Amino acid sequence: MKNSNININQYRRVVRFSRNMGMILLFCVLLFSCEKLLEVETPSNQIGKDKVFADVQTANAALAGLYAGLRDNSPLSGESLGPFLGVYTDDLDSYALTDTNGVLALYHNQQTDTNSTVYSVWSTAYQHIYSANAIIEGVKASALPVNEKNRIEGEALLVRSILLFYLQQVFGAVPYPVTTDYTINQSLPRVETGEVLSRLETDLSRCAELLSDQYRDEERVYPNRKAAELMLAKVYILAQKWVQAETILKTILGNPLYSFQNDLSKIFQKDSKHILWQLKPANPGDPVKEAMLYYFSGAAPTTYALSESLLNSFEAGDLRKQQWMTPVMVGGSTWYRVNKYKNTTINNTEDSIVFRLEEVYLLLTEALTQQNKTAEALLYINPIRQRAELSPLVSVSKEVLLSEILLENRREFFTETGHRFLDLKRNNRLNDLQGVKPNWQPFHNVWPIPQKDLLLNPNLNAQNNGY
Repeated sequence: MKNSNININQYRRVVRFSRNMGMILLFCVLLFSCEKLLEVETPSNQIGKDKVFADVQTANAALAGLYAGLRDNSPLSGESLGPFLGVYTDDLDSYALTDTNGVLALYHNQQTDTNSTVYSVWSTAYQHIYSANAIIEGVKASALPVNEKNRIEGEALLVRSILLFYLQQVFGAVPYPVTTDYTINQSLPRVETGEVLSRLETDLSRCAELLSDQYRDEERVYPNRKAAELMLAKVYILAQKWVQAETILKTILGNPLYSFQNDLSKIFQKDSKHILWQLKPANPGDPVKEAMLYYFSGAAPTTYALSESLLNSFEAGDLRKQQWMTPVMVGGSTWYRVNKYKNTTINNTEDSIVFRLEEVYLLLTEALTQQNKTAEALLYINPIRQRAELSPLVSVSKEVLLSEILLENRREFFTETGHRFLDLKRNNRLNDLQGVKPNWQPFHNVWPIPQKDLLLNPNLNAQNNGY
């Protein structure tokens, strides 16, 4: 198993430990939704869940497996919600010739409940949620030191909460599993949005209690308390709890671990102090997934290119358009590729960023604006504009500033974990896409629940409206 999110020497020690003992850690329990395996006796050549959490070394290895799964195949992977929601909205165009994985259907807003990409986002998220629940249960029942139990539970609970947050945003009402008990999970009903947000608020508050501000690794490849607080702030904003969001976002900005990155060329370099959490590539020297996914040169794109709508959203002179996009000219035609991550061969400077400080700035701008504190709100949007060599905003109305926040989010976070979709949805602006997406319908604010799961669990019915 390859892993990007633990200290590599620590991981190698775990692997050597397992090999020397002639055993294979039972990570299938932690990595895949194979609940029925828990109902049979543990094979003699595997370590049972009680053994996995017998010491910190093997417990950390279980967490490592969870993070490796997030990097390789999950909504947080650079190959998942970033491109999928990018083509679903108006930031990316798809140039695939055939629709072998359902992405073209998403691009044309014609997805059905049998779409393989829709199913992949749903199923991989729940696989990792199951893994997180297995870790939470295992560490709670363990005899590990209290500080280690708190950390491991907090990290696993945070991963579960992040995945459930994205599931709710993309699919609407969703199941909220908190156990590995197959008899419960196989018949869970969907939980409505308000209740999901309420549960997330409780769980993320718990994460903030369990985790510390201090990072376990200099590259910030393990989430800390501030990552949990950022997620909690997102939930507060969805629930329109502006004061609570303002308070917690200011707490993040006030932490000396972080500083605003004024050099636009360093935003996606892994050693910058504006990064809250990032995922490390599988092997030393590997490019991040985003660098390879969007790259094309000397020929027309065969996967994704930036849309004309996105290109036209930038003001003249915006450095982000110059530094984060690259024109590719072939036969008199020009396309633009994403160029946020630069290393496509040997990579020693980039990790895949999950959370960065600019999101804190723009969410705080939004929370303040919603409270009619527009003068103060400008203090947080203008540094982002000025770094891109745009003029600062002055004396704007609440309505104008909310529109500018939406634009700045688009310019800043295009192709990053579905920001465009989430921002439009939060602002009740998804139907703006009708102007650029011919097949867009109001019910496209959510994706269909996969048919496979509806057939397996009738309690997931009724299907989302329109599908």
